[in-house]
Amino acid sequence: MKYIGIQTQKRRNNARSLLLLILFPCLVIFLTFLFSFLLMLPAFLEFESFDLMAESFYITLGFLPVVILGVLIWFLIAYFVNVRIINSATGARPLERRENKRVYNLVENLCMAEGMKMPNVQVIEDSSLNAYASGINNKTFTVTLSRGIIDKLEDSELEAVIAHELSHIKNRDVRLLIVSIVFVGIFSLISQMAIRMLRFSSFKSSNNKNSGAAIMLIAFVVAIIGYFFASLMRFAISRQREYLADAGAAQMTKNPLALASALRKISKDPAIEAVKRDDVAQLFIEHPKEKKKSLFSGLIGLFATHPPINKRIDVLEQF
Repeated sequence: MKYIGIQTQKRRNNARSLLLLILFPCLVIFLTFLFSFLLMLPAFLEFESFDLMAESFYITLGFLPVVILGVLIWFLIAYFVNVRIINSATGARPLERRENKRVYNLVENLCMAEGMKMPNVQVIEDSSLNAYASGINNKTFTVTLSRGIIDKLEDSELEAVIAHELSHIKNRDVRLLIVSIVFVGIFSLISQMAIRMLRFSSFKSSNNKNSGAAIMLIAFVVAIIGYFFASLMRFAISRQREYLADAGAAQMTKNPLALASALRKISKDPAIEAVKRDDVAQLFIEHPKEKKKSLFSGLIGLFATHPPINKRIDVLEQF
């Protein structure tokens, strides 16, 4: 695997963050126009009037500033309260120094060696083994560990896991992930609201079966497109970031085999019961939700948020 320097990774992550910021409003605009176009299409096909299409365009254009402003306000609120949102979704709470000096010593020693500011430390009261990093700046950067990973890993293994999460913070991967989570969360809720509104509209139009069928078809098309693009935005964060964080941990600890050993133990029991949301699950060192076999499970992990853990172990053992 080609090595990519830390500074290069930071520049790439900043570029990806900017790209996401640009693409998301573009996606909202595109789908707004698509919805309006499809809604007017049956009438256009019936009357073959371009005036209807023009009217649809101008109506949509008038609503766009309101839509974009609403999305922007929503994004800013979600972006700056993301720590609370994630904590609520994972059940994490602050871990005080007096509760576990061992963890604090490991975090502090690594931060001092790397010249990093000490992040917040949190714990999830779950016997499974997992961990994640989050935050958008030095005030909110946080390393969260499950109770199981604290109790069941040896010092060298736990140090390697903490180094992995600190690498995400150092590379600013966490900021990029937060942007992705907020975007997908906004778009997913908008899609669900649109589908419900369209269903309600179709019930009101039950006296006209053709109109109801057309509206339901529009809802189906928009929902499929929305799901597809939401998935693309969620997986826009390259899986290579996990390899890079693994490499960063190996560099910090000078002990790649310790992280390989930790990943083996984590892979046996990564499930965190409190985690229900897939967007939050992508923050963890290993996906914390049980992976169920599906029709797409053989597509070489095309829609996976993490690379296969055995491949990560193989890379670490080659260092």
